Amino acid sequence: MISFIGILILGFFLGMRHATDPDHVVAVMTIVTRQRGIAKAGVIGALWGMGHTLTIFLVGAAIILFKVAIPPRLGLSMEFAVGLMLILLGVLNLTGVLRWLQQRFTPSLVMPQVQEIESDVAATTSGGNWLERNLRELGLYNALRPLVVGTVHGLAGSAAVAILVMTTISDPWWAIAYLLLFGLGTIAGMAVMTTAMAFPIVYTGRKMFRWNQAMTMGSGVLSVAFGMFIAFQIGVGGGLFTGSPHWTPR
Repeated sequence: MISFIGILILGFFLGMRHATDPDHVVAVMTIVTRQRGIAKAGVIGALWGMGHTLTIFLVGAAIILFKVAIPPRLGLSMEFAVGLMLILLGVLNLTGVLRWLQQRFTPSLVMPQVQEIESDVAATTSGGNWLERNLRELGLYNALRPLVVGTVHGLAGSAAVAILVMTTISDPWWAIAYLLLFGLGTIAGMAVMTTAMAFPIVYTGRKMFRWNQAMTMGSGVLSVAFGMFIAFQIGVGGGLFTGSPHWTPR
């Protein structure tokens, strides 16, 4: 029992480390650079983690409980979708479409940065409906976007996580508990990481506008480049577009 509990705790911390994978960081950075609030950035990270956890839990549970085998071409396609998502996010960021969509679907534009920081601090110290307030100010579009991106990213890693759990934990229900804690760790890690990202973005947004714009454009370029690298690696290196695909879950 003690060893199982230790494995579950380890799953939580591995989930936090999983949040720092390069493709996760690039995707969330592209979204966060369009936000001007520290607390809202943390909420975006948590929402991304929730979408990611949902996919990993559903796909992973199917693999663990029903011994579902994922064909190599399907596995490669799931990872290829991550590359396409990164390219799409980068292009939308570079062309200004993300900014237009944010202004179009956000009910109220973001407050000035100084007021935003003071508002975040006050909400943190007072407790209460902090999450509800920030979700309302984000708007439906800004809340759904990280959920969708996190869900797509969860497809790429779900099989690898499930197979790892199956080789470590024989009891399927303990394995499911591990998946849940792994997901909670991912949510926590992503929330912490996006909050840390928001500090320089909020500061440069007020003090150094051009530098802030450069950070935003840089995140878009990095997203497109990294997405193209993943797409090439999966499509050509993994054989997705050939007659002999070879896939190793990772």
